[in-house]
Amino acid sequence: MTQPPPPPNQPPGPPPNQPPAQPPQDTPPQGGFGAPTPPPAGGFGAPTPPPQGPPAAPAGYGYPQTPPPQPGYGYPGQPGQPGPYGQPQQQPGPYGQQPYGQPGQQQPYGYAPPTVPMQPHVAGAPGAPGGKKKVNSTAIIITAAVAAIALIVGGGVYVATSKGEDNTKKETASSEGTTGGEDDTKNGDGGTSSGGGSSSGGVEVPTEAQEKVPSSTAAQILFQVPAHEVANEKDIDSVKGSWLTDTTYAKSALNKIVGYEPDSGKAKWTLDLPGQTCAASREITTEKIAIVVTEEAKRAKDERPPCTQVIAFNVETGKQVWAQSAELSGSKVPFGEVTISGTTVAAAGGYSGGAAFDVNTGKVLWSPKVGECTDEGYAGGAQLVAVRKCGDYGEETFEIQLLDPKTGSVKWSYKLPSGIDRAKIISTQPVVFGVVTGNDIPMTGTSDIFSLDENGKLRAKISIPDKKYNYDCPVRGVWACRGIYVGNDKVYMPTENHDGSGTRYSQTNEIVSFSLATGKSTGDRVDAGNDYELFPIRMDGPNIIAFKDGPYDKGAQVISVDGKTLKQTVLLETPASESVLRAISSMSPSLAELLYTNGRFFLGQDLVSKPYSKGEKEYTALGFGAK
Repeated sequence: MTQPPPPPNQPPGPPPNQPPAQPPQDTPPQGGFGAPTPPPAGGFGAPTPPPQGPPAAPAGYGYPQTPPPQPGYGYPGQPGQPGPYGQPQQQPGPYGQQPYGQPGQQQPYGYAPPTVPMQPHVAGAPGAPGGKKKVNSTAIIITAAVAAIALIVGGGVYVATSKGEDNTKKETASSEGTTGGEDDTKNGDGGTSSGGGSSSGGVEVPTEAQEKVPSSTAAQILFQVPAHEVANEKDIDSVKGSWLTDTTYAKSALNKIVGYEPDSGKAKWTLDLPGQTCAASREITTEKIAIVVTEEAKRAKDERPPCTQVIAFNVETGKQVWAQSAELSGSKVPFGEVTISGTTVAAAGGYSGGAAFDVNTGKVLWSPKVGECTDEGYAGGAQLVAVRKCGDYGEETFEIQLLDPKTGSVKWSYKLPSGIDRAKIISTQPVVFGVVTGNDIPMTGTSDIFSLDENGKLRAKISIPDKKYNYDCPVRGVWACRGIYVGNDKVYMPTENHDGSGTRYSQTNEIVSFSLATGKSTGDRVDAGNDYELFPIRMDGPNIIAFKDGPYDKGAQVISVDGKTLKQTVLLETPASESVLRAISSMSPSLAELLYTNGRFFLGQDLVSKPYSKGEKEYTALGFGAK
């Protein structure tokens, strides 16, 4: 693997967190840092009469509020304060860089919503680096984007494509009209991997549905984890990372990870960390090992230590298995993303490229090397897929590569043409990725989605109209999309909210799908229903696990959608009290860590900031359980 260090970019920065616009009513008493607070009688979670009319609650998910400026992290002494939705303020970056999005600036790394415009360039065209005259021509931008997509399609077999338009009737909520000839055993990993498999420490994705309906779906509040106090309103602390097994819920806190008994909230263990968490693996191995990337030291004033520490730990015992870092030219390499595939931990996301470690021992399998290309990031789970970037800023080209997890050798590579600004992996088996072209980044974070076959050949393309769908592939992060998942040889995604058929203010949405073989709509349509909104969490074999947000007087739900019949089955419903619903609404699904397993549902924050008002309560995690 050749990994050169192009000019350093801005430090990675996490996405803005979204505290509620109003403080929750009947909030629980203050709890100690990292310690869960049992809900008091008549307090948090206690049923309350529904208000007369909808409360002035925060906007529903998909419509984030404007957050306060957030600090970047990854390099000492460089706050790098992005503005709302990841748009940076006009200030120099590290090493005298210009602000992000300005000429000469390298792309920063982190996890922010996809609203930061990029300056597209076409190799050899005016405006590309090299002293050539810059031409601000919309026609050139559009032409470049269209040409790039045409080249992607032209590089593979001829396929039918769609505009991402789902023209089936709204009332269609069955498998009728789906593309025939699909193999239902082709279940994509959808970005989640835990449980099952061999004793070698690898990761295996279940192909059969695992979740069963509890005897009672009415959920109780298991516990809540109050956020630590943030004194400075300009500070935003990272608590990225949460994991759930049958016996443990583990959640990152300030400079530590705490493991809880999932039913009682009793702290089982605490693992101290060198600094704040920068990245966390989605995956847990069969030996219950997960990975975090942390800053190398605790923060002091405005300093942001680099994210150089890769740490493996056992989720159920809290024992640290190993800690490692990678070096290039005598300096430790910062990372902004980490994943597990097989027995390999792959970390990337910095300006220097990627490195890999053995998940059981921490042995370095490969590390960044000086060369013409770098690994932009990795996606794990069922297979290990890399997004490889070559060329100077503004003239980058990308490749999608399937890697041998143990050696890093390339099994196949799919080259993307110039004019692509970035690539996002949606699934690793089958390999499905999204790309961004042109000057304006869609709200979803992808303008087109492509599926490849097992040999790396193009199967189909789906064009994604902006403002039509509600999944999120952040600007920064190769393996960071939420709300869009692959299974049954289809890609599933939620639509944006639209008017329902109920009252004047009724809103609703659907989950729809497109064939990975043809790129066309399958006709699948899972209706949320009036005043409800659906957001997929993950695949459960052939079924979809989704969060279903309800109206102001109904609890939120976790449901399972049958992959064949599209029948919805409620797995869990939260209490409908105003305080509970306000607390849930403060954790936007497109940004929050949502975990559901075996009748337990947890929502976790990535970031913690000072509450907007004195009486407001902020949580890093909420847990609900149904039996």
